[in-house]
Amino acid sequence: MLVLTRKKGERVLIGDDIVVTLIDIRGDGVRIGFDAPRGVPIQRAEVVVAVTEANTEAAATSASTAETLVGLLRGVRQPAAETAEPAATDVPAEPAAPEASAAPAAPPAPATIPARRPPGPKPGPRPNL
Repeated sequence: MLVLTRKKGERVLIGDDIVVTLIDIRGDGVRIGFDAPRGVPIQRAEVVVAVTEANTEAAATSASTAETLVGLLRGVRQPAAETAEPAATDVPAEPAAPEASAAPAAPPAPATIPARRPPGPKPGPRPNL
């Protein structure tokens, strides 16, 4: 790890196309600006860790959960015998058609938070330092 001392307004270049600028110093925190190509993801480490942990937890299944899912899928493939009333545990073979007045479903949340740039014009050519 390279450790540098920088003053407010000073920059650090990473490669040819990434610029890190020390914007402000406030008490025990600093504000840092990153200028990088759109294809370079810039994310806070704590957010990446939290999303990874949430995805791992959501993907973990217990044996009982897996058995329940298998049972439900078998119920869909093999329709129950004809009875006067369907049992409470029967699963319909086809999902009910959505009502015309139903609002469209929201898109799923992204697994990661994309990097955002502040609004404004694109940065011009970089000075040769």
